[in-house]
Amino acid sequence: MEFQELIKNRYSVRKFDGRRPDASVIEKVLAAGHVAPTGCNYQPQRILVLNTNESLEKLKTCTKCHFDAPCAMLVCYNKEETWTRPYDGAQSAPVDAAIVTTHLMLAAHELGLGSCWVMHFDPQKMREAFHIPTNIEPLALLVLGYPHEDAVPLAMHEQVRPMDEVIVYESF
Repeated sequence: MEFQELIKNRYSVRKFDGRRPDASVIEKVLAAGHVAPTGCNYQPQRILVLNTNESLEKLKTCTKCHFDAPCAMLVCYNKEETWTRPYDGAQSAPVDAAIVTTHLMLAAHELGLGSCWVMHFDPQKMREAFHIPTNIEPLALLVLGYPHEDAVPLAMHEQVRPMDEVIVYESF
């Protein structure tokens, strides 16, 4: 699939047909996240794959936005493995994990899976349910599976601001 077509056609899937992606498909999605760029190549991402009945039931205690997906990936980052900008102390790890999540999401779409990037979850409940150490910070939840035949993008999916409102050349 051409990249422009891929990014235009991908949407947040909130209804899945229940089929669980097999291990080879999950591995291809994870491989895309594995090669994502990170600040100074520190690779602080940690991805928790939730694809068993037990782990998906635990997930439901942490978020209402699970959409009964047959698989999920909790993208986290190691707070101790981050490049830090010397001028203001900004850390790259949260951005790195977001880039990894984007790679996972786009790879899933290319492979015929639907996904939805979820930020509405309780990080403390995630920590408790999945025994996540304190140095590992949950950032994004990617629920995924095969889209249900009735799955459609939300009406606002096609609404994008004009480019001249979001892009500035040279100065503000």
